Amino acid sequence: MRNIILYLLLILSLNRTLAQEKFFNPILAGFYPDPSICRVGEDYYLVNSTFAYFPGIPVFQSKDLVNWKLIGHVLDRPEQANLNGLGVSRGVFAPAIRYHNGIFYVTCTLVDAGGNFIVTAKNPAGPWSNPVWIPEINGIDPSLFFDDDGKAYIIYNSVAPDNKPLYDGHRTIRMYEFDIENLKVIGEEKILVNGGTDITKKPVWIEGPHIFKKDGYYYLICAEGGTAEQHSEVVFRSLKVDGPYISYDKNPILTQRHLNPKRDYPVTSTGHADFVETQNGDWWAVFLGCRPYKPYEENFFNTGRETFLAPVKWIDGWPVINPDFEEVQYTYPYPLKPFKEFAHRKYGGNFTIYDDFNNSELAKDWIFLRTPLEKWYKIENGKLIINLRTETCSGKSNPSFIAHRQQHQNCSAIVKMSFNAKSENEKAGLIIFQNENHFYYLCKSIKDNREVIQLYKSTNNKNMDLIKENVLDKRYMNNDIILKIDAKGKDYSFYYGFDKDKLNLLEDNVDGTFLSTKVAGGFVGSVFGLYATSLGKPSNSRVIYDWFEYKGNDEIYK
Repeated sequence: MRNIILYLLLILSLNRTLAQEKFFNPILAGFYPDPSICRVGEDYYLVNSTFAYFPGIPVFQSKDLVNWKLIGHVLDRPEQANLNGLGVSRGVFAPAIRYHNGIFYVTCTLVDAGGNFIVTAKNPAGPWSNPVWIPEINGIDPSLFFDDDGKAYIIYNSVAPDNKPLYDGHRTIRMYEFDIENLKVIGEEKILVNGGTDITKKPVWIEGPHIFKKDGYYYLICAEGGTAEQHSEVVFRSLKVDGPYISYDKNPILTQRHLNPKRDYPVTSTGHADFVETQNGDWWAVFLGCRPYKPYEENFFNTGRETFLAPVKWIDGWPVINPDFEEVQYTYPYPLKPFKEFAHRKYGGNFTIYDDFNNSELAKDWIFLRTPLEKWYKIENGKLIINLRTETCSGKSNPSFIAHRQQHQNCSAIVKMSFNAKSENEKAGLIIFQNENHFYYLCKSIKDNREVIQLYKSTNNKNMDLIKENVLDKRYMNNDIILKIDAKGKDYSFYYGFDKDKLNLLEDNVDGTFLSTKVAGGFVGSVFGLYATSLGKPSNSRVIYDWFEYKGNDEIYK
């Protein structure tokens, strides 16, 4: 009898421990904005915007909504998306993923390069079809809805009625019926929302719409207020799919704009949400948010807009995100039984990533700046070999640039490489990059026939200013070299050397606000890039990278 009691107490203790286990937000740290999610059985699939980076639209899979595996990309072939010629913050805007009758659908906007499109796949890991364009949609952020009667609809952000805005930021949410067999719109366009929750108050930038159905009502959720600190999520409902939609009188259902900007570890700019119902009947929301570094009230952040997860509670027939707190929390109890072993790597909390290039292909987390139309790199004998080319990251082509997202406010990126420049225009190394006009480049080159380590800062005229230069000791000429960039909030420091544990400081506490969204603008976060260039002149040189290590160390997760 005593053993039975002990056994029951053990089971109770295990259940209590499981119930109390918590996860860290964001669930996808770094530049993973505009999340959209769907569930198929016990599997969850999530996609994000990638703008001018390639491959486009990562597809994540999870068993517990917290631990995610990157299984592929929607746009991974040049014929699907040629992003060359686009600014970093143009291109792929706000994908939405849905599943219906054995087929996965992603709808999206390719800004400045084709407009709105739909792609399909039987396997979310790919391959995905080539885009089918939807020219009738004049707007962005398309999303599909499949109704109980078999009909499908496509919802999106569009211009003001008659294209005559009453104020700056006046937009509408519109809808077409959609022929899912032939992938084209049907019938007449209908306006579901004009302006936003209350047009008399001049709401701005109603966008990111999704429709779902519950208890006889059609619910329309949208982002409102723009993507900065005024960002929010709002909800409308109707008894008919085409409206009229009534705004919830307690909107917004998610925002942080009313909170003290001086609060510790704030999450700001929350919005652009999507909902999912678990197999247990619970509702959760994924949404974007930003994490400023100190001093918080200035709202500087370099990590971009990230993917957060929070519970949804139904109150009097309306959904409310994060109902038990004012502030978005960095930890919540797991939505489901943790399935940590499913994921290849962590995307939340503090973590270290090490790549020794021992696989035949690049890991899926690496991204290119625009679409590579030729193979200028290869992996051979555990080395990543990159050819120097004329293209630069200051232009709008595809340079010799392979990047990893900055995913923490406090972090470091370090590489070991071998490179011998033949002329002063040849440079290779490690870059921290936000856009064409906002980056710092730590590189090896030659000056006056001597090998040097250089640190450059970008300018607005596609040039670079030299910040610091050190001549390498002759003892180390032609040797492998290690380069490191260390970020501590707004301060970036740059190192070089030949022993990972004894590096030389090149320049300390360089201004990182130069890389922030607030200064640089746009919709992306900073990335650490393996970057080589001959600055517009022909070259047959190459750089060999031995390994790369990224390490995140944010205070909130300690």
